[in-house]
Amino acid sequence: MEEKRCRRTNDYHHSRGTEVALLRCSALVLPYISLAELAAISSTCKTLNKISKIITSRRTSDASRGFENIPIPFINPVLGDFEPYPYFLYTRVQTLELNPDFHQSWGSNTDNGPDFKARRHDPFLFRVEGAHGCECVRCDSGDSLCPCLDSGELLLTRECGPSCRCETGCGNRVTQGGVSVKLKIVKDERKGWGLYAAELIPKGKFVCEYAGELLATKEAKRRQQMYDELASSGHISPALLVVKEHLPSGNACMRINIDATRVGNVARFINHSCDGGNISTVIVRSSGALLPRICLFVSRDIQENEELTFSYGDVRLRPNGQQCFCGSSSCAGVMPSEHT
Repeated sequence: MEEKRCRRTNDYHHSRGTEVALLRCSALVLPYISLAELAAISSTCKTLNKISKIITSRRTSDASRGFENIPIPFINPVLGDFEPYPYFLYTRVQTLELNPDFHQSWGSNTDNGPDFKARRHDPFLFRVEGAHGCECVRCDSGDSLCPCLDSGELLLTRECGPSCRCETGCGNRVTQGGVSVKLKIVKDERKGWGLYAAELIPKGKFVCEYAGELLATKEAKRRQQMYDELASSGHISPALLVVKEHLPSGNACMRINIDATRVGNVARFINHSCDGGNISTVIVRSSGALLPRICLFVSRDIQENEELTFSYGDVRLRPNGQQCFCGSSSCAGVMPSEHT
């Protein structure tokens, strides 16, 4: 009898030890896998199911993985739709094309510490060596004659940068600190996921940079062709933004291709509106930075729970293209489409 009791005790401790080891191992591995992979693993045993639910809860509570100063939750109110969140890699700024094998933790209790955040979120991808910036301590003071300040512009187009003496707290670095307003990502039955205000956002407020992989034009065209084929079957929601800056003559003098489909920030969830929406797209240059950045500002007051939208363009080369559900009075019925 005593021998049986000891055997049961040993079996319990062995089982308990195995469960603890599984918990520790899973906590290290599972935050790096996709939604589909996580769902598959969760059905294998109770322990993994429990861990998967914890990771899913953490992921839905903050799309930014803690990279932003304010958490940005996912909310899915669509009846019968059980997708808790869309899976993607997060970056707060422009990044070079990432290796397809690159993975990022999302949902662990130690997600991406301060060293990792600082390393991955330098807003200046390329710097101009030997460039001269301002010598100000704070450039937003009333008596400042900072050469980096815009003069009379309605929207910010120039900022201090890596060649300036002033630090990150300078008031002329508005777009360099990530999201500073409360937002949420909500799913709509027809439009899919969209970005919404979680508080009143006043006109002129900076929302976020349009962040993602910075692509050469040849690669952008290749990806757009692939996305068009996949989107027609509903297998992907592409977020490739092409911005062309024009001279007064009308000729394009610069083109920026940013793909947030696989790697991006919350801007990838901003839907199209045929009436122009409530967001303005602004090309912002910083002293000492080689490349400008695409920054998004509020064009009018946005009420709490109102969706953030902007225009994807006015050209529609495919009259039978993807249906538009923007709901504006000027809705064309079809999403914009043009040659990439």
